[in-house]
Amino acid sequence: MECNTSALCDLYEDEVEVVEPVFRSFGGSSSFSGQVVTVSCYESTGLVRSALSDDGTGKVLVIDAGGSMRRAVIDADIACTAYDSGWEGIIVFGAVREISSLRRTSIGIQALGSVPMGADEGNGGDTMENVRFGGVTFRPGMFVYADETGIVVSGRELEDDESIG
Repeated sequence: MECNTSALCDLYEDEVEVVEPVFRSFGGSSSFSGQVVTVSCYESTGLVRSALSDDGTGKVLVIDAGGSMRRAVIDADIACTAYDSGWEGIIVFGAVREISSLRRTSIGIQALGSVPMGADEGNGGDTMENVRFGGVTFRPGMFVYADETGIVVSGRELEDDESIG
């Protein structure tokens, strides 16, 4: 679902938190929103791949990769899995790779940056726990909204951009 983070901030200033502007858009969709699902991992993709294999309709996977820019936790194959499973988007506090392919995948992806080295396939980390980065704590079940202007989170679902112009 597309969104307008500026309009959401204007309408819901007291209800949203704005993530620090350190993320870049890498996916084929520059605007996305959904209910937060979390994974915390460091330079490994096992839990990420597993989460994105589940039905992601109406959901955004928020990945705390420890801010690592050494190894990418999202690549073209994982992004295709997310798309095929119906995920709205992915936010990575870390790196992605295979940028040309990511841009051709119709899913929203925001990350700190890109690096060609892929992460290992281990299963280290946690799922469905609070993660904190960008000055915001992401709790499973919250709602996140992202576009080229930024990322905002809310404790409840907000009106979509068709309702707010």
